[in-house]
Amino acid sequence: MTNPLLADTDLPAFSALTPEHVEPAIDRILTDNRAQLETLLDQGGPFTWDNLVRPLEAMEDRLSRAWAPVSHLNAVMNTEALRAAYNACLPKLTEYHTELGQNEWLFQALQQIRHRDDFQRLSPDQQRTVDNALRDFRLAGVDLPEEQKARYREIANRLSELSSRFQENVLDATNAWSKYLDTADRLEGLPESTLAMLRQSAEQQGESGYRIGLDFPSVFAILTHCRDRELRQQVYEAFGTRASDQGPHAGQWDNSEIMEEILALRQEKAQLLGYGNYAELSLVTKMADSPDAVVGFLTDLAQRAKPVATREMDALRAFAREQLGLDELEPWDVTFASEQLRQSRYAISQEDLRPYFPAQQVIDGLFRVVERLYGVSIREHTQAADTWHPDVQFFEILDTNGGVRGRFYTDLYARSGKRSGAWMGECKVRRDTGEGIQTAVTFLTCNFAPPVGDQPALLTHNEVQTLFHEFGHGLHHMLTRVGAASVSGIHGVPWDAVELPSQFMENWCWEREALDLFAAHVDTGEPIPEHLFERMQAARNFQSAMAMVRQLEFSLFDFRLHLDHDPATGPRILETLEAVREQTSVVRPPAWHRFPHSFSHIFAGGYAAGYYSYKWAEVLSADAYSRFEDEGVFSQSAGRDFLVHILEKGGSEDLMELYRAFRGREPSVDALLRHSGLAA
Repeated sequence: MTNPLLADTDLPAFSALTPEHVEPAIDRILTDNRAQLETLLDQGGPFTWDNLVRPLEAMEDRLSRAWAPVSHLNAVMNTEALRAAYNACLPKLTEYHTELGQNEWLFQALQQIRHRDDFQRLSPDQQRTVDNALRDFRLAGVDLPEEQKARYREIANRLSELSSRFQENVLDATNAWSKYLDTADRLEGLPESTLAMLRQSAEQQGESGYRIGLDFPSVFAILTHCRDRELRQQVYEAFGTRASDQGPHAGQWDNSEIMEEILALRQEKAQLLGYGNYAELSLVTKMADSPDAVVGFLTDLAQRAKPVATREMDALRAFAREQLGLDELEPWDVTFASEQLRQSRYAISQEDLRPYFPAQQVIDGLFRVVERLYGVSIREHTQAADTWHPDVQFFEILDTNGGVRGRFYTDLYARSGKRSGAWMGECKVRRDTGEGIQTAVTFLTCNFAPPVGDQPALLTHNEVQTLFHEFGHGLHHMLTRVGAASVSGIHGVPWDAVELPSQFMENWCWEREALDLFAAHVDTGEPIPEHLFERMQAARNFQSAMAMVRQLEFSLFDFRLHLDHDPATGPRILETLEAVREQTSVVRPPAWHRFPHSFSHIFAGGYAAGYYSYKWAEVLSADAYSRFEDEGVFSQSAGRDFLVHILEKGGSEDLMELYRAFRGREPSVDALLRHSGLAA
């Protein structure tokens, strides 16, 4: 039996891939890589880019190309067998990468390259690759005594295992809860598109009536539109207590102990490496130069936003009391009351806009925006790719000469067994193989409400922004011109700047000139009428301060959790959250609410002590976009400069220098405050 993960194919053979292939393939590649590394180091030098670093990149690429489809399927088509195979490989991969990061012979060989007289003759991306690698060796404990190295390896293995279990608990808890209703009596207020989605969900489970699950489209629809307050509370509680010691499945997939152990191990790892806490360790690879700079940045924004957010909340309470008869505004009322207030004030809702955003039309329009900005073209490639689900599409990006710049899969709709949220994942990285250029390939994943019957899926304007956001990440990865894999695309980009291209892309969702390329009514083909567009613009900053303090709550909670960790008292997760809420929040959830238990960004993603990156990068993206506001939203010179200085350079040069090259100066917070309605 040939193993599709070991075949040297251009793209993954998803239809041929089974869980039984996973562990044998990874075992084989790890064995091959270890043997090849030994052969490389046995040369004894003199070491060069071509005889050491390029072969190392090829080894890492082979492993990455086998693991990427496995990791992706585990997130989007999760099964017991695949999960078992995935988890069996995690410790092996962690052990291999830690072993590599602590290999003193390899460290010395790279130092030899760094100190050669001709080091400056290497290209900037090659120089940065070597410098980053030497930094990462120290962050992997290469300098530690043997006993501490061994402990570092234990910590790395355990953290990998715990992160996976955290994510599995969230997925299982999300899939476990559902509520069936025989009739639509309790669903008053829900738009017809949502009712059809809930009917379809019930049918797919072999039931009649309506099925409410904890997938985000269902939860958001109930909390936003459902007039039945008790039903809103039930859904809010089930969603807000997932994977915890509270709620309808209390204790069943409880992440409490996992979170505490993750935080304790991160603290221990930081101290092993000579840092006071994990926040300090986290910033070594970021733009922000100190924990004080991060806390100061977030605190300053909170002080600006909270008074405005408090006024917004007071207005909402008054409206709920006077117009909705809600004397006490509970947390499960806030989204509903906010939507009612938005409609009362601006005569517009997300549902009013939904008919103008059929999913395929939005995808096509997104491509046209990108084509006008960067001079590329995008086309669907129906024959090239083997996919994992009928919903998946495959596209390629071409330059003006017809050369392929990048390729990507889209998987847009929510379903059982698929992780919630939206993300861009790497399938292949662009690199110079020595014999040619390997093209970057990405996965673009969302969880929108699926098409119902023969009706196309219709997106809310918020979902349109999500799609543009994730494609911004994809462009950063696919349009790179960098040849060294470890600083190509999103690789090597400081984590607090990695959201710059994604948040930047969201701006075109608000521009008439861009919307007219794709926003057309599903039935009539008419563009968004001017009166609706004006109301949409007027409502743009509706409760923007409340939205900002909510993001600041998440950011400060994450950073404080990692900055203030005291091994003597333990992590004090809920106490830390309460203290942060005192500083930032205007909506206080009940004592039983367990937001941290499903905060996958920091416990199972790459955002630990880095969630602040969203706000940090938003300063960059708002400031970058202000150049387009000055020159025109489709300014070819501004588009070309963003492409050349930001998207094409990846992590190959200092991000602030690249930003200055694009903008002609350092970023200013003014544009963010103006865009958020907080400038005054």
